[in-house]
Amino acid sequence: MTAAAFIRGGILLFLAPLVTMYYSLAIAGAIFLLRLPEDKLQRYPRQWARLFCRIAGVRVSIEGADKLDTQSGYIYCANHLSQFDIFSFQGYFPFSFRWLAKEELFKTPFLGRAMRNAGAIAINRSHGREALKSLQQAAARIHDGTSVLIFPEGTRSTDGTLQPFKGGAMLLAIKAGVPIVPVAFVGSYSVLPKGAIFVRPGAITIRIGDPVVVTGYGSKDKQDLAIIIHDRVAKLLKHPC
Repeated sequence: MTAAAFIRGGILLFLAPLVTMYYSLAIAGAIFLLRLPEDKLQRYPRQWARLFCRIAGVRVSIEGADKLDTQSGYIYCANHLSQFDIFSFQGYFPFSFRWLAKEELFKTPFLGRAMRNAGAIAINRSHGREALKSLQQAAARIHDGTSVLIFPEGTRSTDGTLQPFKGGAMLLAIKAGVPIVPVAFVGSYSVLPKGAIFVRPGAITIRIGDPVVVTGYGSKDKQDLAIIIHDRVAKLLKHPC
């Protein structure tokens, strides 16, 4: 790592909590003082994410967004290589969406409140009544037109390779009755691999695949659907849209 990259990475580490706190407070102020609706609040997380990318020296490009209907709700299923998957998608993806995140993240000071205020959807990952209830609530919001981004691998890849997809995202799509869109992040692993502290400048490409209609699939087919979406993402990783 060059000295310039080391300094840039150090600056980002120092500023990250301050920037996150600022935008968390900005969202709270926009809600309680300006009375902005949820859709209008999306400018704040977008600005937050773009600022992170700019400080880190990360350039982001989008391929295949013309395949999407701006009036439709989708479940975006993507590979997960880096924390910068989050920043790049939040900052530069051109259409409205919300995060589907594990319940524990909503307990994080400042960030958790900001996520909830901005419309992020909590999901309980246990195996009981509360998990089923949260899945049904998430499916209802998505059915009503809210698009979400999910990482079906469950966690970031430790070596940059695509891992098997779990069936939870597929079950959610089946229950919500909305298409699944394969998404591939290319280049984010070299920017900040799992376990690294300092970010490296670089370029991230987000490739959008053709929507996959889930009509005809039932709950018992979720793993078959997971394999289909996994293969679509694998192809996007190898070839431009």
